[in-house]
This record gives sequence, structure tokens and C-alpha cells, in this order.
Amino acid sequence: MNRENLLRARSNIIFILALAVGFALIMWIERASVPPAAAKAAGITTTAANAATTQPVTFSPDIPTQPEPRPLDKREIEWARTAWKYFENNINPKTGLVHSVDKYEAATMWDTASFLLALISVERLDLLPQKEFDALMGKALQSLGRMPLYDAALPNKSYSTADLAMVDYAAKPSPNGIGWSAIDIGRLLVPLTIVAWNYPEHTDAARRVIARWSLQRLTRDGVFIGAQVGDDGKQSLLQEGRLGYEQYAAKAAQLLGIDAAEAHDYRAQLAYAEIGGIQVPHDRRDARTMGAHNYVLSEPYVLDGLEFGWDRISREFAWRVYRAQEERFRATRLLTAVTEDHVDQAPYFVYNTVFSNGKPWSTITEKGEDASRLRSLSVKAAFGWYALYRTDYTEKLIDAVSAQFDPERGWYAGIYEETGAANKAITANTNAVVLESLAFIATGKLMSYRQENKQ
Repeated sequence: MNRENLLRARSNIIFILALAVGFALIMWIERASVPPAAAKAAGITTTAANAATTQPVTFSPDIPTQPEPRPLDKREIEWARTAWKYFENNINPKTGLVHSVDKYEAATMWDTASFLLALISVERLDLLPQKEFDALMGKALQSLGRMPLYDAALPNKSYSTADLAMVDYAAKPSPNGIGWSAIDIGRLLVPLTIVAWNYPEHTDAARRVIARWSLQRLTRDGVFIGAQVGDDGKQSLLQEGRLGYEQYAAKAAQLLGIDAAEAHDYRAQLAYAEIGGIQVPHDRRDARTMGAHNYVLSEPYVLDGLEFGWDRISREFAWRVYRAQEERFRATRLLTAVTEDHVDQAPYFVYNTVFSNGKPWSTITEKGEDASRLRSLSVKAAFGWYALYRTDYTEKLIDAVSAQFDPERGWYAGIYEETGAANKAITANTNAVVLESLAFIATGKLMSYRQENKQ
């Protein structure tokens, strides 16, 4: 091995070790959680309690029409192949599950959902032989159907991709588990539903996965409830979710008859902040009073559009979140597509936001610490907006990120705004969103019944 390869290997090892220390930073669901008692005291658990302060939703006349599906061009096909390379490299052959970060042998249910959606996307793009798709999907569903459950009820927050053991967020064994994330499970219900609708040979396996779960424990009075195990080993139940993510997960939950009506209500906690002349929607529960950050960023609206196809309100809110980013570019000439992302240096995970905790364009850690030097142009946000709008601005975004990949490993997370250097974190979520975006361009929303699959 030459000196250059040794240095490259050392860099990868250091990054993986750092992720093992900092993996708790992906605990975004705790970061957006409030104990139910505190929520009730603050009047946030029911729409009725907020009737006097509910904000109206007005609709923009300039929202572009949803683009029709079209075949991918040669460049886009190569982008998809590059994204799939990540999964080829990171699927554990024993369990069929995928590492959350390149070579990091652990995954949350959110990461696992990303893998299944990437697998569905690459199949829809006809870039994977049917036999290989069936083998990969079958193995993953088999593992999901036999992995141990937290409290014998719901999936643990994190698992070893090597042996399906419950682990904590640092990938250390946790025989009793660390709790469940209702939002993560909600995301996993998206690909499981798509599989049940569209792939008859896997329908029974998908149903068996869900049948093991005590789904009634995901919500209480229509809001999402998660479980968290403290350092003392005691369990706490927490309200989960903020505007955007909360409604996204609720859509999947309601397909299975789960009462997530309050979580799905966009108006219940709605407020607006004027940013660049745009009235940007945000969750009025603020970290300064509620102890949880109310990040406004691209991801939940992008996923909602790619997977479900927007409803009337989410289409409006997505347009405003997108337009604020476009207006920042017009004012500053800084290309802007922001969301949560892993980064390739401490603290290893940050939130690049349109608005959070009373401030526009803040980049912060999960503790709320300033991380402005790590503000970045996100690859997955750029791809998502490119698929959903295809405007002159999204063309600029995609051109800017189109070279941000390693052809043997997949897409990087983004480009640092301050230095212009690549953020070389390589993750399941970034590469999955790239594939979802390209599948949306070619075939439309993923949550649909495809007539060609009707037997």
C-alpha cells in the first residue's frame, strides 16, 4: 500500500471512530421532544387548546405545477448509479441491513427506511435486476421481522447491522434497548406500505414485520409518543416531532389506522417568520420555552413531496421554505439548500436551518451551539428541490453539487459555504434521497399503486 492509500485509510478510520463518539448527535427525535405533562401544561396537545392562537394558512398564486415524469438523461442515470454504490458497499450480507454512515456498523429505523426507499427507487429506475432486488428486499424484511424489540413492543432506536443486536447511539450493546422513536418508525412505515402495495411477492413479509409491533403505543391523544431510557435506566415517555417532520410521519401512520390526527394538524402549532420577504412557517414551540429546537429546513418537505406527493398545505409550506432559500441566493449570491446533515469533522452532525429558535439561517448543533462555520450547501436538499421544482435556481443547485461524489463510495453530504471545500461525510440518507429524487423524476411519487404490478 503506497503512502497516499495509507493516508486515505487513516482518514477514514479517524472519521469512523469520531462517529462512534459523536453518533448520539443523530438523536434528533429527542432534540424535538417534550414530556407529555409539560406539553399539556403548555397547551400543545390538542388543537382545541390552541384555537385562539391558530394561524391561518394562505396560498401562494405562484406555486409551479407539479412536473410530469420524464426519462432520466445519461448524466442523471450515472448519478443514480453512484448513489447505489453506497448501498452496494454498505449492505451487511448476513443481515441485509445497511450502515447509516460509510463503514459504520449501526443504523436507526430512519436509516433503514432510507435503505428500503433507495432499494425501491433503484428498482423503479430499472438499474437493478429483479432477482437481485427480490433477494435484497427479502433479506432486509426477514431481519426486520426477527430483530429484538424494545420492551417487546416496538423497534429500538438503533441496531447493529452486523447481528441485529440492540445498541445505543454510540453502537455499544444495549441488551434492554434505549427506547423507540415514533417519528423514525413512522418513516419506516413508508417503504413497508409501498412494498405491501406494489410487490406482491414481499407483501406477506412486510405485513409480518408490522404485525409484531404494538402500534397503539406510538401515539396518545393523536400526538406521537416516544420512549427514552435515561442514564438511570428508567424510561420516560416523550412527545415527538415539530412542524414538517411531525406531519410527514403522521401521513404514514394514518395509513395503518393509527390515530395521529393532532400530529397531522399543520395549524396546531403554526407560526410565521418573515425571512427575505417570505412568510416562512415554523413550529411555535421554541427551545427557549419548551427545551427543544424548532428547526425549519428542507428535508421533511422534500421527503413529503417525493414520497407522498404534497397535500395542499404541505405544498404551500414547501414552496415558502424553498423560496426563502432562493431569495437568500438572490440577496447574497450564496447558493442555499439547507437541511440537517452529517459533517466530516467535529461535531459530526449539524442542523443547517432556514429558521430556528427565533433566528434565520442558523447552523447549530443538537445542543443549540453555533456551528456557522459548517454551514453547507446540501447535496440531498439540492437533489430534492431539483426533482420537485426544476426551476432555473434548482438547475444552479444541481450544477453546483453535481461533482460532489466519490465514484467508488457514493455522494458526499455537501459543500461548506465558508471554504468551498467538500463535506466528505458519506451516508445512507444522502444517497437515498439522491435515488428517491431521481426515481421521482422518472416515475413520480413513490407512495403510489403501480398498475404494472397488478397481478
